[in-house]
Amino acid sequence: MTLARQLIGLRKNALAAKIDKSPTAVAAYENNTKRPAPATVAQLCLTLGVDPGFFLPGPHQSTATDSVPHFRSLRSTTQLARDQAFAYGVISGDVGAALERHVEFPEPNLPRLSVDVEDESSTLPEEAARLLREHWGIDSGPVGHLVRLAENNGVVVVFSPTQTAAVDAYSFDDGYRPTVVLNPAKEDYYRQRFDVAHELGHLVMHVDAEPGSKVVENQAHRFAAELLLPENELRDLLPSKADWRVLAALKETYGASLQALLYRSRALGVMGDVTYRNAVAYLSSKGWRRREPGEMPAVEQPSLYSKAVEILSGVGMDELSLAKESRVTPGIFRTVTSRSPVIEDLFIEPQKMENLDGVIPLFASKSDQPGA
Repeated sequence: MTLARQLIGLRKNALAAKIDKSPTAVAAYENNTKRPAPATVAQLCLTLGVDPGFFLPGPHQSTATDSVPHFRSLRSTTQLARDQAFAYGVISGDVGAALERHVEFPEPNLPRLSVDVEDESSTLPEEAARLLREHWGIDSGPVGHLVRLAENNGVVVVFSPTQTAAVDAYSFDDGYRPTVVLNPAKEDYYRQRFDVAHELGHLVMHVDAEPGSKVVENQAHRFAAELLLPENELRDLLPSKADWRVLAALKETYGASLQALLYRSRALGVMGDVTYRNAVAYLSSKGWRRREPGEMPAVEQPSLYSKAVEILSGVGMDELSLAKESRVTPGIFRTVTSRSPVIEDLFIEPQKMENLDGVIPLFASKSDQPGA
């Protein structure tokens, strides 16, 4: 019930008003301290756009309280937006668990190295990145397709719906699989790679840490920098001055942005603070902070779920039946399992759907579809 409410962006008091119950009653339903009457269940289904079966244990029996997601900035997004984004992430786990009834995914293979979130001077973030490189057998030199590497080691990577683009990339581990949810609007190969590395840092270092603090985010940044741009390889390659040709060559080789390379050069003490500030000012003057020069490679695409759907379709299991088994609509199923962002309005309140031809509630079963 909490997931269904959060996914369409309703607060408890708003849901209470729609079903003519008190906010206290809604809280009791969600806390499982009070069982709603059958008529109330029917009204909840109508309001939230779910089948009654959605309230039963799902494919991986997770709830939104199992884990605290690591959002990049807690100040720039509302709690409602974060709840909606996280609910989508949990639902993506339901899709994955349903697919795993039929196909075998790689086992989660993430090392853990807890880092003191109060210690800003610890070198553990860099040690954690080196641990991950060793654990995953990453040879010296540039990291290849990072999304594929994560998926091969049992990490789920999905794009969020375009409606949650205000929320940056985020990650969580809810007991099903460690999950990274990518921002669909970024469309920047270099920044997305850094996002994935950043979120892997949270999954390795911050499983039990309170998210969102400046120290926690800085630790994940340092992890990502060491993972993509190892100190022992880059220290002698990075220029002490803003040599844009050298930086452009390193950008292409290591799959990291000019801004990341400049920051890394300063962090390693290769480039001085004044030189760094002047270089960043030059980037800004050229408009390169928004779009850097040079050809932009296509963003790395997840394939774990999409490949599973492809395999199952080859043995007669179509998308609609898999969506029904996952207890989500075809629209959400397509978004979760897509290799690239899907532009589809997933979060329309059921009451607002009556004039939209062909639109079905968020979690309706196949039998609820028009003409079924």
